[in-house]
Amino acid sequence: MSKHKGISDLAKREERLAYWLLLPTFIILLVIAFYPLGSVFYNSLTNKVFASDQPVEFVGLENYSRLLSMTIRRLPPVLDASGNPEVNPETGEPVYARSLDVLPREPRRYREAMQFSFLGNRYVVGATDRDFVRGIFDTLRFTVFSVVLETVLGLGIAMVVNTKFTGRGAMRAVMLVPWAIPTAVSSRMWQWMFQSTRVGFFNVVFQGLGLIESPIPFLTEQTWQVPAMIAIDVWKTTPFMALLLLAGLQLIPGDIYEAADVDGASKLRQFFTITLPLLRPTLAVALVFRTLDALRVFDLFQIVLAQSRYSMASFTYYQLTNNRAMGYSSASSVIIFILIFVFAVVYIQLLGGVDAE
Repeated sequence: MSKHKGISDLAKREERLAYWLLLPTFIILLVIAFYPLGSVFYNSLTNKVFASDQPVEFVGLENYSRLLSMTIRRLPPVLDASGNPEVNPETGEPVYARSLDVLPREPRRYREAMQFSFLGNRYVVGATDRDFVRGIFDTLRFTVFSVVLETVLGLGIAMVVNTKFTGRGAMRAVMLVPWAIPTAVSSRMWQWMFQSTRVGFFNVVFQGLGLIESPIPFLTEQTWQVPAMIAIDVWKTTPFMALLLLAGLQLIPGDIYEAADVDGASKLRQFFTITLPLLRPTLAVALVFRTLDALRVFDLFQIVLAQSRYSMASFTYYQLTNNRAMGYSSASSVIIFILIFVFAVVYIQLLGGVDAE
């Protein structure tokens, strides 16, 4: 009995010692992480203006309400003199009423953020801050398409460089060049290539091949702006995904493929029954890193599009530096944090499920 009690007392003393040893780490985390985060949360509930002597007032959730207030209204078709819907003679599509005529102005003024069609009807999304709402949808669209393309292309490149061929080492080094180039440099380079003038590389090539008659305004037309950002990011970040997936491929024993060849399994069947299942943990980790990185994209949008179109992060930067709206920008930062936190939790749960298998 006394022996068990002595062991129990020793375990408790070791536990207390462990807490005391961890205390400096907790204090450092509190100072460098939790305090700034708490300060941002508090500022998001105020009307604080950066570098101003204006009195700071507590406004509660007003900043969040201004950022996230949205409404969806159906746009009625415009009728001609005979009561039939008007049709645009150039596009052949129906003509709809202006969004200004259907969006409410009281108690808040809603401005058009985007339009979409559903079940034969046309709808407009109104927002009190349409730039931030657009930034949310553009960031999510950018994240989904860029991560999917980078994963598929990265996996293809990784499988190629994982095979044995002459010059494989040089190929692995060359494929990292886009990733090694600083984002500021690659963004400016692609900005030049996307120009709609005669100096724009893509427009010159497309016109030379007879694919287009007039230059495409990649960076000024809203339809092309986000696809252009996706193309730039895919070019730069695909090597990163390829490198992570290549590390996972090299952990798969070659004996498994030799046994599959003996059994007569085709390369396609080997990919779906051997490669993908064994690569799932590495793939999950790569997706976590890449998705969270894409959600907080800032430099690419800021360098190429500036204030013509925002990501969530570049919108926050603009509100703080140009408008000096510290409380308002803090609220948008909190929204970004919550969104990334939700994605992180979901991915961790999925990653845990992969590990469990």
